[in-house]
Amino acid sequence: MATILLDSKTSQNASYANSIAIPITVINTPNLIAQQTLNLSAGVAGQTRVEFTGVAAVQLPLLPLLTTINIFVTRGLTSADINVFSASQNLDLSIVGPQLLAFSGSDFNAPNIANQAYSVFIQSSALGTIRVGPESFNFTAYSN
Repeated sequence: MATILLDSKTSQNASYANSIAIPITVINTPNLIAQQTLNLSAGVAGQTRVEFTGVAAVQLPLLPLLTTINIFVTRGLTSADINVFSASQNLDLSIVGPQLLAFSGSDFNAPNIANQAYSVFIQSSALGTIRVGPESFNFTAYSN
């Protein structure tokens, strides 16, 4: 059985380093940074997967303090939908400039529907953390 490409899309919020300056204003509250809808309707039930990759750059608050960044991906439009991936990283207190966070994940057994949304959220444990760019995300769906 051959693997077939079902759909592939990109969500790019900021193409370049230091091209945005968006503060994460509420501690430990999800901030939407990417969203895309894929057509999974031609997939085989139980054999459809969505692969995703992403990169986001953040900067510590002006007064550096221990800061944990969480990035998670949901199958749906909100942070309360089915969580299919999450990652956490403590920012390096010795770096005063941007810190790049990259991830790669998969959603196995994705539903075979025409307009399946995927959303990427970021949250910070410290007030004053800033999203500085780049922010770029790729979503690709396959089935057997």
